[in-house]
Amino acid sequence: MSKLTSVHHLALTVTDVDRSVPWYERVLGLVEFARREDAETGLRKVVLRSPGEEFSVALVQHPYADRRPFDERVTGLDHVAFKVSSQADLRQWEERLAEYGVTYTPAKPSRTLPGSLVVVLRDPDGIQLEIWADPEP
Repeated sequence: MSKLTSVHHLALTVTDVDRSVPWYERVLGLVEFARREDAETGLRKVVLRSPGEEFSVALVQHPYADRRPFDERVTGLDHVAFKVSSQADLRQWEERLAEYGVTYTPAKPSRTLPGSLVVVLRDPDGIQLEIWADPEP
């Protein structure tokens, strides 16, 4: 049997695609790659990509979705962690988040992976996002 090689995309349910897409573009630097709006079902989906990278993030707005704020304590998604190449890159991300007025926790050592640093923030729906820098030699 062949093995899984990577994550193709991650799909997140959001309450308002029109609010979330610009945030993901501006704050995370993702670029719209594809869009699907189904008039019959009301489903709206936008796929975003990181320029030059292979992964995608799909933001999905279901017409009759529960509109309660995101809660990682409910079964399902806990958080999403993005990786950067170095701890210096992570510092640049902190500057970017501050520039855009995004509330975040400054880089701190990971309790899960010693030597890693992590910055934590939340998207417009409260979904926890993390930016990770692995240990450096």
